[in-house]
Amino acid sequence: MAPRAYWKGTLKLSLVSCPVVLYPATTAAEKTRFHLINRETGNRLKQQMIDSETGDVVESDQKGRGYELRKGKYVEIEPEELEAVQIESNHTIDIESFVPRDEIDQRYLNHPYYIAPDGKAAVDAFAVIRDAMKDEERVALAKIVLTNREHVMAIEPLGKGLLGTTLRFPYELREEDQFFDDIKSPKITKDMVELAGHILRTKAAHFDPSKFKDEYEDALKALVKRKASGKKIELPEPEERPSNVISLMDALKQSLKGRGGKKTAAKSHARRATGRQRGAAKKAHRSTARHRKAG
Repeated sequence: MAPRAYWKGTLKLSLVSCPVVLYPATTAAEKTRFHLINRETGNRLKQQMIDSETGDVVESDQKGRGYELRKGKYVEIEPEELEAVQIESNHTIDIESFVPRDEIDQRYLNHPYYIAPDGKAAVDAFAVIRDAMKDEERVALAKIVLTNREHVMAIEPLGKGLLGTTLRFPYELREEDQFFDDIKSPKITKDMVELAGHILRTKAAHFDPSKFKDEYEDALKALVKRKASGKKIELPEPEERPSNVISLMDALKQSLKGRGGKKTAAKSHARRATGRQRGAAKKAHRSTARHRKAG
């Protein structure tokens, strides 16, 4: 049984529209969570909102939201006043354009959602929009309002349904220059790059998320189980950083030996040597042929 819909509205492609529902595509329900407790009683602590000036506890019916105009001066905004910000995407996903998937910068990708038809009557129109997108091999861009915020959403076919991923706005991204400008450009030898390339090839694989393993989560669960059974938790010795300093070239060579890359490197060097030998042999053959012709 599908979980409760996170959002309901209409998906539109020009004059074609259909009711749809959105479901979050991710969940953190399986993550190990901790609560704040009273060490003396073992009871869970309850958080309260405190007035920053008076120190008084603020009850839920006294809480509001405000925008800070200047230091300590707020303008209060009521929930119903937010409803006054009416834009078409409040309850509509209106497809505005289609772009090649590889043109979307990965940094813009935010939260994924599953989009499904809302009711039997919506299935036909939904299927038309979905299958048309499959044929175009492009990603649809549309606008949607979620939790009182407008988002651009990238939509693409996924199985029988659609996958919608909200995108960040440009003002939400930091420019990479402020982080990369100070990176120096050292002189790296061709041999170093070739050795690093060999290491990369020994680690070549295909993307398979089923092989992802959250080792920290497993260790966390084991720790909780051990502590609950009354066993002592022994702290590990702090790791010491290796004091021996080796050259970058030595590190690359040792990495190849550790990954079985020595043979790969040897084969590559052998191929290059063989190529050089063949080239030399061809030159010698051509030289001999010229001498015979001249004689």
